[in-house]
Order: sequence, then C-alpha cells, then structure tokens
Amino acid sequence: MSAGESASTQRHFVGKRKDLVRAKRAVRTVDGREIIIIYHLDTFYALDLHCYHAGSTLEHGDIEEIDKKLCIICPNHKYKITLAEGEGLYRAANPYVKPRVYKWYSKGLKQRVHEVTEEGGDVFVTLSNLSHFLESDYYYTPQGRKDREKLEKGMGTDTMRDKDEDEAQNEG
Repeated sequence: MSAGESASTQRHFVGKRKDLVRAKRAVRTVDGREIIIIYHLDTFYALDLHCYHAGSTLEHGDIEEIDKKLCIICPNHKYKITLAEGEGLYRAANPYVKPRVYKWYSKGLKQRVHEVTEEGGDVFVTLSNLSHFLESDYYYTPQGRKDREKLEKGMGTDTMRDKDEDEAQNEG
C-alpha cells in the first residue's frame, strides 16, 4: 500500500454488465456516496456524481476527447473532468505571447474516481482509497450535502454569477 492510501478495498456490486452497458450511465449510492458509472468505448468508469466545482450532477454531461483524454463536461458550468483520473482541465494562452496559442492545462486531481471491476457478468466498484481530500469530497460532507440540497431546490447560489451582477440586484 502506498502513502496516502487507506486499507479499505471492499468491492460493491453495482449491476449486471449487460444492464450497465445498455444504460451507458447509472447512478448508484455506495457507502453513502453517490457515484456515476459510465460505460464508454468498451470501458467502465466510476466517479463522484457531483462536480467538484459547484456540486452539479454530472449525470447528463457530454463526453468528449480533450487533449487525448476522455472527459465528462459538467452540464452546468462546462468544467472538464478526465474520466480515468478525475483531473480538471482548462484551456488558456499566455497573453504576452503573440500570436496567442491556446493549450490544455491540468488543475490537478479534483474529482474522486473509483475502481471498476467485472467478474462473471457482474460489475463492482471499489471506492477510492486515496486518503487526501479532493474537491469533489466536499459534497459528501455534512455542509456539502446541505449546499447540494439548496441547489437542488433552487435556493443555492450559482458560483459562476458575477459579483457585480449580485450587487446590482441587491441595490435594485
């Protein structure tokens, strides 16, 4: 076991292969954690259901290849997350270099991904045993769950709103 890992290696049954392949995406709760299982290009992926950025569900996100990595695109704010690693990607250019050349960069690991295994037509997920905190973990804390509930009820704040826009609404 390497540094930063815990001893938890329990496999959890999440469905029959044929059903998960047919569905392409399935949401399951494993040990109190909501995850999405995605079947894409003959491979299963499992990651936290709620986007690390603002807690939106990734269930209906598009899947695209970005910089030779398969990514799910958060449907609310278009954050790009690699399916295999949980890495956040962004595109930028150095404003001091002309002509501007845009490239993809990593924000590092942001979304917790989980191991998927198959045995005899059954599919299992082993929750990630990485012990350090990832940003998607917030939405599984007591406060994060409260924030998710507010968002789901339409009472939460959209973190992408412009501060000036909020101030203008408060004045008027």
